[in-house]
Amino acid sequence: MQNFTYHNPTKLIFGKGQVEQLKNEIPKFGNKVLMVYGGGSIKRNGLYDSIIGLLNGIGAEVFELSGVEPNPRLTTAHKGIEICKKENIDFILAVGGGSVIDCTKAIAAGAKYEGDVWDFISRKNVAKEALPFGTVLTLAATGSEMNAGSVITNWETQEKYGWGSTVTFPQFSILDPVNTYTVPLDQTIYGMVDMMSHVFEHYFHHVTNTPLQDRMCEAVLRTVMETAPKLLVDLENYEYRETILLNGTIALNGMLNMGYRGDWASHNIEHAVSAVYDIPHAGGLAILFPNWMKYTLDENVGRFKQLAERVFDVNSEGKSDRDVALEGIEKLREFWNSIGAPSRLADYEITAEKLELIAEKTVSFGEFGNFKKLGKEDALAILKASL
Repeated sequence: MQNFTYHNPTKLIFGKGQVEQLKNEIPKFGNKVLMVYGGGSIKRNGLYDSIIGLLNGIGAEVFELSGVEPNPRLTTAHKGIEICKKENIDFILAVGGGSVIDCTKAIAAGAKYEGDVWDFISRKNVAKEALPFGTVLTLAATGSEMNAGSVITNWETQEKYGWGSTVTFPQFSILDPVNTYTVPLDQTIYGMVDMMSHVFEHYFHHVTNTPLQDRMCEAVLRTVMETAPKLLVDLENYEYRETILLNGTIALNGMLNMGYRGDWASHNIEHAVSAVYDIPHAGGLAILFPNWMKYTLDENVGRFKQLAERVFDVNSEGKSDRDVALEGIEKLREFWNSIGAPSRLADYEITAEKLELIAEKTVSFGEFGNFKKLGKEDALAILKASL
């Protein structure tokens, strides 16, 4: 494996009733708090009232930014930055899923910057300081609660990019499985696809001697696949929600890819798709990832064969390595179909009309992918196979 330094400063506070820890954590950072959340589900399930009560109990002065989109917009981040600067906010509390947390990271960095936060997102500059922030997670999916990454969409220019900085780790994240009970069926499905996709992005690399990392990745994948069918018919089962919630965090907090760098090409392509069509991120990944796998299969057939045997229980007896690998990819597609994930761009009424534009946006920063370097024509081929 490669040399590495692992440092994750986020305090993870996990379990039932742990939102009470806000009383101990927030006073460390100041009195003025900006609470950021999405479309109002936290008001319907009572979490909003609980948090406001806790904040009032410690004498915090609370400001609010609601309406963060599923693909968080730059314009919404700008609103939060304006509040932070105008009101001299001390601390930001993100209450929601990955989109709310991603938007909060942009707000936190932008609040300490004289220019436009888009400079960080478009890779023209790197954030060197940020307001402290914490999270109360309500959706198992992105892992944003314990990493420094963020994805923001500039809808006006139809650009969507991932970015991050060493200063955009949450100070703490509170994960109570109960707060995920009311996540609808479709978003629960998308969340599990998303966390599996993160593991797949880690898994495909060319670095040697990574047996422990491989096994950890495979364990997360198998655990999600074993739990998913049970959770989807029992959405308020604490143990199933607990298992999936922790898997989502582990999938993208840096532990699984210690000693190597994963691929991330499928995410690049999906970001371009949803920048143009505003579809659910994980829905796009469910469509694209198996087609990326088929397209890059010959880059390292053995890697795909290992995945097929260890995760999808493909019997390799009497079969070529390539056939075993392909069977594994098909079993992934079958599994995602079985839990209700989309399989074609047509499922979102996407036609070939704008594939050229999407491919162009995929290569905004040049070649992409680490397992296999890809260009515009490669992106276009994967997109066409996904129609």
